[in-house]
Amino acid sequence: MAQVKMTVNGKPASGEVEGRTLLVDFIRDTLGLTGTHVGCDTSQCGACVVHVDGKAVKACSMFAAEAEGTEVTTIEGMAAEDGTMTPVQQAFQEFHGLQCGFCTPGMVMSAEALLKDNPTPTEAEVREYLKGNICRCTGYHNIVKAILAASGQDVSKIAAE
Repeated sequence: MAQVKMTVNGKPASGEVEGRTLLVDFIRDTLGLTGTHVGCDTSQCGACVVHVDGKAVKACSMFAAEAEGTEVTTIEGMAAEDGTMTPVQQAFQEFHGLQCGFCTPGMVMSAEALLKDNPTPTEAEVREYLKGNICRCTGYHNIVKAILAASGQDVSKIAAE
């Protein structure tokens, strides 16, 4: 067992972990932040995406001990203290970028990372970036539309689905 310390959503966090403890399990089980989902345990689905030192990371592919000393942001840390949603979160709501909601936290975290690196992506670039995130409900159309809207682009000519 080892003690790990990191900053999670702007607050100090620590806990005792086994060497094999995944970051996603530490976030969910030790810290009680269950917005980060476990979908596949093989880093295929993207439901567990968090930001580690500002980079999108699949938390099921990183050991908690590897996050020692880092700054981790989960979906719970995205909205402002007063509950105001980010433009990406607002666009997902406005453009119906979710159905069952299981993939939504990972999609939002991935979208935030994409827009940080590429503030005005094309539709093709959004679709390419989301290849690491699986959604079994939406067909991605409204997710892509929401991300483009969050980037400030006109999506009025994109048909609703």
